[in-house]
Amino acid sequence: MVYPSDGALLRTIIAVGAIALGAVALVSAMRPFRFGIHSEGLSIRRPGLRREIRWDEVDTLVLDEPPRRDGYAKPPRLLLVPVQGVPRELVTARHPSDGRPAIELLVLDQVREQPEQVSAALTRYAGDRFVDLIAVRRAAFEAPELMIGLRGYQMDRVDRLIRRGQDALMSGDTSARQAARGEIERATRAGLPIAQRGYNTSETDTVLGALVAALADQQSTDRETAT
Repeated sequence: MVYPSDGALLRTIIAVGAIALGAVALVSAMRPFRFGIHSEGLSIRRPGLRREIRWDEVDTLVLDEPPRRDGYAKPPRLLLVPVQGVPRELVTARHPSDGRPAIELLVLDQVREQPEQVSAALTRYAGDRFVDLIAVRRAAFEAPELMIGLRGYQMDRVDRLIRRGQDALMSGDTSARQAARGEIERATRAGLPIAQRGYNTSETDTVLGALVAALADQQSTDRETAT
């Protein structure tokens, strides 16, 4: 029978210990993500952030949807701007409307509830601290799902133009709407880039035309109100 030397035995013990520690770390990382909304505030437990957040610590909560990528929607995310501001080392996002430093609390594909359910709970408990920017943007201009096929408009370019117009409409700023309208008109006059796989050109032209009309209507309303 062969027995390991003291050195070999020590190396074996160290290796087993390392594997055990690695298993503990993995188990810790795989613990369920927890996020709670209640009358006192928010309860959150995720890697890098485990704490109770009182409502009086919250300046703004924003439910937002990142811009599409290659025609596909990304899951919504909930952003927090604390009353005291965000320490530089904790900044993981920016407020989508005013650019203030923010913390990404969660991405909604991490929870079972639908965005509408999360929005309803935050509206109930957070009050005017909470903004459902997804709903506000869609109310400003509801962009339909565009068909995707061969030889269509480059999707990222179209998505950026639509988001630009939506954000200008919901901003309440006349100059922002004029700038967005001008950008869309210039892009369509010059001809949107064609991709091997892209948005249906006819549908896209219709949607962008409707968006330009909405931006123009808002400007007309502003002028009438001013007079």
